[in-house]
Amino acid sequence: MDGLPEAPEPLPLPVIDSHCHLDMRAGIEGLEIDEAVARAAQVGVDRFVQVGCDVEGARWSVLTAQRLAPVVATVALHPNEAPRLAKQGGREEFERAMLEIEQLAVDEAVVAVGETGLDFFRTGDEGRDIQEESFRRHIQLARRLGKPVVVHDREAHADVIRVLDDEPSPPAVVLHCFSGDADFAREAVARGWFCSFAGTVTFKNAQPLRDALRLVPDELVLVETDAPYLTPTPHRGRPNSPYLIPHTVRTMAQVRDQSVEKLCMQLRDNTFRVFGQW
Repeated sequence: MDGLPEAPEPLPLPVIDSHCHLDMRAGIEGLEIDEAVARAAQVGVDRFVQVGCDVEGARWSVLTAQRLAPVVATVALHPNEAPRLAKQGGREEFERAMLEIEQLAVDEAVVAVGETGLDFFRTGDEGRDIQEESFRRHIQLARRLGKPVVVHDREAHADVIRVLDDEPSPPAVVLHCFSGDADFAREAVARGWFCSFAGTVTFKNAQPLRDALRLVPDELVLVETDAPYLTPTPHRGRPNSPYLIPHTVRTMAQVRDQSVEKLCMQLRDNTFRVFGQW
């Protein structure tokens, strides 16, 4: 495994990566799935929420969660996937994909519906209607199944709030890779939504994100990698993998003025409250 970033100091207590994409080369090119899981365990990351973002990824996520005990799955069409399908194959293609997601979501290995949501960075005006429809249908699916919904929100804070407020709420809402400021954090906390922080919280230019992190109460905070994306400092710019999450956890503890041990315990408890124990 030459060329991989050096492993950080192990965490004092185990935590869970609440959002990763192990299907995307296990985060780092050349690091196979089983290797990625084992390498993460060495630094105190012993469980993983594997997120499927399209039909193929959803299938893979379910099969991997069935095979590997430390892994559970979520399934959905990513906010950018719904417009892509509709543009590529029309309404029928989107409906076929939604049907398979609905079928996969009932599997016992699937602990949540997601990631779904809104992305106004990559999807222009022409794709926003189908994107919002997809978001609403995923929320409704999560409610029917009694499972949490995992929300992708990129440059769409107000509309994410609008849609979630408009739809009957599932058991829990997780704002994956929280990207808002303190004001958005207040809105999320007021609604009881979980806020999951990724490696971006370690970036020098992310002070508004750290201000938001300070406002999230202990019982609503989560941690994730979003691997292979959003690699924390000091390895920013390289592909991410779950074994690098201790960098993020230690920054979060410093920002929240907590001991790393206390934060690790809280993060683990919160992840189990959202997704159940495994």
